[in-house]
Amino acid sequence: MLDNLRRREQIIDLLCDQGSVRVEPLSVHFGVSSVTIRNDLRYLEQKGCVMRSYGGAVLNQHFALDRPLQDKDRLNRDVKTRIAEKAASFVKDGDTLILDSGSTTTLIPPMLKNRRDLVVMTNALNIAWELANFERVDVMILGGNVRQSVYSLYGPSAEHQLRQYRFDKLFLGVDGFCLEAGITTPHPGEAHLNQVMCEVAQEVTVVADSSKFGRKSFCMISEISGIDRVITDSGIPENYHRTLIQLGVDVVIADE
Repeated sequence: MLDNLRRREQIIDLLCDQGSVRVEPLSVHFGVSSVTIRNDLRYLEQKGCVMRSYGGAVLNQHFALDRPLQDKDRLNRDVKTRIAEKAASFVKDGDTLILDSGSTTTLIPPMLKNRRDLVVMTNALNIAWELANFERVDVMILGGNVRQSVYSLYGPSAEHQLRQYRFDKLFLGVDGFCLEAGITTPHPGEAHLNQVMCEVAQEVTVVADSSKFGRKSFCMISEISGIDRVITDSGIPENYHRTLIQLGVDVVIADE
């Protein structure tokens, strides 16, 4: 029998595929009581993932979904490219960086081609592969479990490895950005690794197109106070722009 966390993750997967679920079929599917399933749905509703309905639940459309990287790559690609260009402009020769996995961070490596003496650590297989072609970049890749849908690595071994170092800058991709819930991602293992990334980086930059604002996902990475800079586009809601500046976060609009 699955533990609570794994079962709730699988319920989210079913919701992403189907849009809605019902208590009794879930009870049969997981081999648990209907009371347990109702508790699961109540928990997911409290987290903002679902909205309860009679006899089941439907996916909250403001919940940040865990899509395969190929699907994410097609969304807002022009905007993400401009965000990646702006992110690369903050990188100086000799910097030590962490590049998180994600559809926006994936676009950063080509823009680092002319930098010298960089050290770049990443948990993304596709980012490491591309950077390996750059002669003047020392590439470090975290070891761990592979999330095949997004080509990323996570897990205790990756976290332990990461804690051995200190970096100048982190460029972090997120699935949800909410003033109350902070920055979030759907996958618990990736969230834990992202938390360690924030701990070992002197400067934390979130790269997120404006569709991420007002959304929240299953697992918290950091409160807003834990980030230094946000690079986004001009679609950022005015209340987010204003509040972030008031909190001392540097807001960079890539398409202005």
